[in-house]
Amino acid sequence: MNIGSSVTLAVCGGVVDLRSETLMKKIGIVSLGCPKNAVDTEYLLGDLTNNGYEITPDQEAADVLVVNTCGFIESAKRESIDAILAMARLKTDGKCQKLIVTGCLAERYSEELLKEIPEIDHMMGVNEYPRLKTLLNGDASQNGAMERNQMNGPAEYFEPYANRILTTPFYSAYLKIAEGCSNKCAFCIIPKMRGNIRSQPLVSLLTEAGQLADRGVKELNLISQDTTMYGFDLRMKDGLIRLLKSLAKIQGIEWIRLFYCYPTFINSDLIEFIAAEEKVVPYIDVPLQHTHDEMLARMKRQERESKVRAMLDEIRNKIPGVALRTTFITGFPGETEAHFRHMLDFVQEMEFDHVGAFTYSHEEGTTAYDYPDDVPAKVKEERKAELMSVQRAISLRRNQSRVGEVHPVLVEGLDAEEGYLMTGRLPTQAPEIDGQVIIEASDVEPGQIVPMRILSATDYDVVATRVD
Repeated sequence: MNIGSSVTLAVCGGVVDLRSETLMKKIGIVSLGCPKNAVDTEYLLGDLTNNGYEITPDQEAADVLVVNTCGFIESAKRESIDAILAMARLKTDGKCQKLIVTGCLAERYSEELLKEIPEIDHMMGVNEYPRLKTLLNGDASQNGAMERNQMNGPAEYFEPYANRILTTPFYSAYLKIAEGCSNKCAFCIIPKMRGNIRSQPLVSLLTEAGQLADRGVKELNLISQDTTMYGFDLRMKDGLIRLLKSLAKIQGIEWIRLFYCYPTFINSDLIEFIAAEEKVVPYIDVPLQHTHDEMLARMKRQERESKVRAMLDEIRNKIPGVALRTTFITGFPGETEAHFRHMLDFVQEMEFDHVGAFTYSHEEGTTAYDYPDDVPAKVKEERKAELMSVQRAISLRRNQSRVGEVHPVLVEGLDAEEGYLMTGRLPTQAPEIDGQVIIEASDVEPGQIVPMRILSATDYDVVATRVD
C-alpha cells in the first residue's frame, strides 16, 4: 500500500522469515522521504531480522508497525501524518498491537504527535534506531526502555552493516557517508533535527561498500546532507577524494555517483579527480537553490553567483560529457519578479541536464521562518511551473543532441508502469529522479552494463539499442 509518494517496503518480494527461539513478531515498515531515510530503514530492517524478527509487506498482518517519517517541508509532513493515521487505524482493523513512529517528523514534533495521536506507542528519534529491538522485546529492565517518548537518547549506530537489507534493485545501492549538516541555510531545518555533520569512518564505509559489492551491487550512489564536506569533522585532508579513491579499488563496483555536493566545497582537486577516475561517473548533483546574490545572502548560502559560474565552467571544461543536476527554490521570502527572472535567465544560459524545483515551505524553527515579505502561494507555484517548462525544453534539446552516440547503459529491467518496456539508465541519469533509457530490441538482463546507441529522444528519456 503506497501513501502519496511513500514507499511501503517489501523485502525480496515477500516475507523475510528468520526463525529463532524468541517469540516471532511480524513487523511492517513504511519508509517515507529521501534516500538517506531509506538507508536508515534498510539498516533497521537488517537489525530486526538479525534479531529474529519477521518483516512483512502485508501491513494488515503485522503485529508491529513502524513509520519512518520525513519532516523536511510541509508536504512531507502531511504525507507522514497521513501515513501514521493510516497505520493507527490498523490497531483496530488489523492485527497491529504496537505502533512506533521514528524519523525526522518524530524528531521535530514528538510531544505534539504523542498528544494528538494516542495510538502511537513509542516515538523514536533519528539516533535511536538500534533501540527498537529493545522496545519490541519489552525489556523494561533497561533504563527508560519502555518510556513512550524515546527521543533525545544517546546516539547509537548500526555497525557493522553486514545485515543491511536492500530495498533498491540488487545492482544499485545508496551509501550514506555522513549524518547531519553543519551548514546554516535559512530555509533548512535539517541541522536542528539531525545535528552537525558526523562523517562515517573511512574503514566502515569501505567495509560496507565491499559487502555490497559481494552481493552484486555495481552502482554506488553516495549521499549525505553535504557530500563535499565528508571528513571535515574527522580532520581528514581531501576526505571525499580519499574515500572515492578507496571505493574505486573495490572489485565489482563499476559506477560511483555523487549526490548533494554543496557548491562552496567543489574545488579543482575534486573536479580533476572525477575527470581522471573512470569509475566515478560524469555526474554531479550540486543544489544551488538560487542564483541572485541578494537571495543567496538572505538564504545564508556561502557562495555567490560569480564563484558558482566559475565552478560550473570548470566542471564542464574538465569533465567531458558531464551531467549537472541542481535544485532551485521559488518564492523564498523577499524574492521579487526580478530575482526570479535572473534565476530563469541563469538556467537558460547554463542549460543544466537535470533540474528539480521546490516552492518555498515556511518551516518553524528555521531562520527564514521570521522573515517578512512572504511570497503568495500562487506566485510560488507559477514560478515553479515556468522554471520547469523552461527546463523541459532544455532537457529535450540536450537529449536530442545525443542521438547517434554510443554510451554504456545500466539495464534495470521491465518498466514498473509499462511492463512490456525494458529500461535502463545512462551514467548521466541517476536512479528515481532523472530520465531513463527505453531499450529497443536488445537481448539484455537486469544489472548488465552494456554499450547502446541512442536512436531518439523525448523530453526526459532516450530510446537506445544494444551495439556489439
